[in-house]
Amino acid sequence: MHPRTAALLLLAVLAARASAETKFAVDPEAGNNTFTAVFDAAVGERITAVSSAVACTLSVDEAKLEGKASCSVPLNSIRVDNDDVKSEHFRQWATNKTVDPRKCILDLEVPAVKLAEPVAPMKPVEFETEDRFTICGRRRDDKGPEKIRATILYLPPEKYDAARTPRPARGARKHARTVRIRARIEGPTASATRSAPGGRRAGWRACSSWPPWSRPRARST
Repeated sequence: MHPRTAALLLLAVLAARASAETKFAVDPEAGNNTFTAVFDAAVGERITAVSSAVACTLSVDEAKLEGKASCSVPLNSIRVDNDDVKSEHFRQWATNKTVDPRKCILDLEVPAVKLAEPVAPMKPVEFETEDRFTICGRRRDDKGPEKIRATILYLPPEKYDAARTPRPARGARKHARTVRIRARIEGPTASATRSAPGGRRAGWRACSSWPPWSRPRARST
């Protein structure tokens, strides 16, 4: 079974500003950020793995239109087809039963992003970059990067639900800034991946590639 798509949908809120670098953060407890991965077997079952416990930090040099990001999703937070048995089997597959699922993290590191133009209110800006994706600390066999296509959008306070937009304390000069990022990581190629341990996992055919998102598609808001 190959991952057809993996997606991140994130809302990053301004967290701090130090010298030329602006930092945004994604709250894993907010519930409005999602990670989704779809797996398709050539013959067999199609499954969807989902989590809303996504944490991210973004560091941006607004003058140079450059930045970097890191995101993480706890394995135990992922639900597969909203089914307990499938979710447990997925954890067995991801850890190969050698790591405590409670200690396993899916990590995404994006070391460099370069925008072609500044991010203006309600005007999506597209970009492409590469990342490093790991599951329980393991990378794909060839250690190669993943290709990401993404869109970033600045949501001004008046355009975003007032109940969800973090508001500053009384007397603050302006509202916190919120950006939405949708990122898509392309699906894996057979040459870059290997068969999952154990061949089959109870409940469905095991992914025949590693990691499952070795070249998935991701969205973020």
